[in-house]
Amino acid sequence: MMTFRRNFAGSVETCIFDPERCRSCERGGAMDINGKVALVTGGSGGIGEAITKALATAGADVAVSYVAEATRAGELVEALRMAGRRSQAVQLDQRDPQSIDACVKAVAGHFGRIDILINNAAWNVGIPFKELDALTPEIWDRILETNLRGPFLLARGFASELRRHKAGRIVNIASIAGVAPGGSSIAYAVSKAALIHLTHCLAVTLSPEVTVNCVAPGLVEGTRMAERVPEAMRQMARAQSVLGQTGSVDDIAQLVVAYCRMDSVTGQTIVVDGGNPMAMH
Repeated sequence: MMTFRRNFAGSVETCIFDPERCRSCERGGAMDINGKVALVTGGSGGIGEAITKALATAGADVAVSYVAEATRAGELVEALRMAGRRSQAVQLDQRDPQSIDACVKAVAGHFGRIDILINNAAWNVGIPFKELDALTPEIWDRILETNLRGPFLLARGFASELRRHKAGRIVNIASIAGVAPGGSSIAYAVSKAALIHLTHCLAVTLSPEVTVNCVAPGLVEGTRMAERVPEAMRQMARAQSVLGQTGSVDDIAQLVVAYCRMDSVTGQTIVVDGGNPMAMH
């Protein structure tokens, strides 16, 4: 006996195992995301869009948050709907607790549930580490409020709903800058290091009903963020990686999906950067 599902691109994927005999299929296995509801913050950006499409391919209905780019978010939502998935675009300023509360109500109200929260949205600005005076309290606060407080408030806001079905998932998108000192600024590096530890803390707090894991990308070429990085820095990132390449947006998206499928992994962070020895902890 074979089971089938249609993926985001419209092609048919086949499970070659007999669900009546395969223990993985009996538990839900690779099919456990089917019919679940996810929110991807910053879902219309490069990494966020890849994650959104990967979750939709796996069978999830997906809400996409955006700050200002309503058109991009709307186009992505329409693409998901054309592929047979329910979807919704939600404006969210995660520095604003009231906006977070409104997002929680909008997603829960539209879909009737929430199973997966992907904290992908972030903000940064390029300030060399040595230029301490350029890193003003205002910039520090904006980065920490967006990259750390926002994911915490979203996790808190959705916690009761994520716990309700006893199989909730949170995946935080951090950065290699949170593992080793580097990146666009001290504030950005600190915010991502704190997000990694927030992952540990939430994994304890929300267990056993919710798993909480983290992906820490390095430079991801092909994204708008990477395009802002000087070519010399991109070449350095390639040279430092043992694979001779930087992180893959598709690998990040598939890792997020894998985390969502796992039921015995929580509190973990995996770096996706092509193998930079500085991040091999």
